[in-house]
Amino acid sequence: REASGGGGSGEKGERGEDDNQSKRVYVGNLSWDVAWQDLKDHMRTAGDVSYAEVMTDHDGRSKGCGIVEFATAEGAKEAIEKLTDTELKGRMIFVREDREQSGGGGGGGGG
Repeated sequence: REASGGGGSGEKGERGEDDNQSKRVYVGNLSWDVAWQDLKDHMRTAGDVSYAEVMTDHDGRSKGCGIVEFATAEGAKEAIEKLTDTELKGRMIFVREDREQSGGGGGGGGG
């Protein structure tokens, strides 16, 4: 008996717009005097940066980490491979995949 059906055309790729995630990296251990421009310039050595942000507290002071979005997923991968343990303004930074979809669960912060 020949079951007809099956044969789903396995084209991934074309509709890959929701994989913005793979274009984003999280950068940690930033010096407090790193501005987003510094971050962008540093990350540009891995690929075309479309967005860079240094996370700040409500008072505007750096949290020592940031998010960088590349034009391509390759750029992000390159950054993770090449720019982890490189120096930016006197600190060794690390780069990893951005796992938090922005606005992830709030950590409690008692005072």
